[in-house]
Amino acid sequence: MNKEAWSGIFPALVTPFKSDDTIDFELFGKNLEAQVEAGITGVIVGGSLGEASTLTRAEKMELVKYAKQALPAGLPVVLGIAEQSTAEAISIAKEAESIGADGLMILPPMRYKADDDETVNWFKTIAGSVSLSIMIYNNPYDYKIEVTLAMFEELAKVPNVHAIKESTRDVSNVTRLFNKFGDRFRVFCGVDTLIMEEVMLGADGVIGGLVDAFPKETVAIFNLVKAGQYKEALAIYRWYLPLLELDIHPKLVQNIKLAAAKMGIGSEFVRAPRLPLQGAEREKVLAIIDQAIATQPELPDYLNLTADTSVA
Repeated sequence: MNKEAWSGIFPALVTPFKSDDTIDFELFGKNLEAQVEAGITGVIVGGSLGEASTLTRAEKMELVKYAKQALPAGLPVVLGIAEQSTAEAISIAKEAESIGADGLMILPPMRYKADDDETVNWFKTIAGSVSLSIMIYNNPYDYKIEVTLAMFEELAKVPNVHAIKESTRDVSNVTRLFNKFGDRFRVFCGVDTLIMEEVMLGADGVIGGLVDAFPKETVAIFNLVKAGQYKEALAIYRWYLPLLELDIHPKLVQNIKLAAAKMGIGSEFVRAPRLPLQGAEREKVLAIIDQAIATQPELPDYLNLTADTSVA
């Protein structure tokens, strides 16, 4: 996987479970089919939305293997790395490379609030242990460690660090990154509610959550914006926003799994300590999903658009 492959829509895939708490690979495959049909360009497995903290190492590798087998050749499969120790992160990274993963999305150290030097060393050491393409996940809102421009200056020296998942929730940071680094990194929007704004600012792609349930609408917004068809994209985006807001919530996993279940490409089962949505909380989320399904917009032929990736 080269830097140019970091482009378009990469779903942060949920991990579907059966009632007995095992992974439902048949349903996982059904969701992958829907993603491919919609025109996604790569996938992330074992990320936060995939309930990585509850998956065993073996399960993560099985998800990688299944996705590699199920997806068309050339569609990258990226594994999330979110560990407590550098040694374990390196070991997982090497195993992922050995079974055919195309890239890694690396989070900062878990549970320990590393300082800037420690965080840079963490990313550099893991990236240097493999030849895989690397995405740095910058999400200080949720993980309390910010990767600053000065830190990215150091990471720019690492040849296989190719991409950034920009999840600071500050849309202007997209412009800061391009102003500072030009095309050195591929920049992805990592916050569902900001996908249109950040793609308009030049983001190369989107790591999405609600795409797990509504892949066609997500790809349509991206392609329409890149083609300069902002009015058409905005109509879809306005319809989509109440759904996208389900992603910026502590129970984003339950919310998105419920949406995917309603669309027939997922299930509500989550792994403890999470519990499925219940009672009034579930009804509130379900009302948003049902309203969206009842008013789904007619989509233009977004798969055949010629993207204009220039920024005015």
